Amino acid sequence: MKAGIITALVLTGVLIFAAGISMGASLGDLLDPVKVAPHIYRVKLDNSRVRVLEATVRNGELPPLHQHPDRLTVFLNSCAWLETTGSGERRMQSYTTGDVVWEAGMMHGGEPANVVHDCRQLEIELKNQSGGAE
Repeated sequence: MKAGIITALVLTGVLIFAAGISMGASLGDLLDPVKVAPHIYRVKLDNSRVRVLEATVRNGELPPLHQHPDRLTVFLNSCAWLETTGSGERRMQSYTTGDVVWEAGMMHGGEPANVVHDCRQLEIELKNQSGGAE
């Protein structure tokens, strides 16, 4: 069952990538969380230096495959969820209101959310900077 899901995700990713190349879109644009999961992600601020997203993850939702750049995440309420690691191990993640974490860029999705209750967070994506004050 897991192998079938992984195969489906890989094939989906390959198809999205191929379609994006043929249409001139980058993979990052095609897998932007706001575009593929507007029911979860909303843009709160977008300028030349940062993009701030508000995310609300609800139990049982199936977030589609999407990609995040490196980002800072601020938890707006206490959150706990089960996640599956790359090795298949299940582990509990939990944060309290106001916790701030740095997260490396990643691609994920396609697995039902397993949160204890709605999880609200702000995700601050830093954009490439060429220096200088704005």
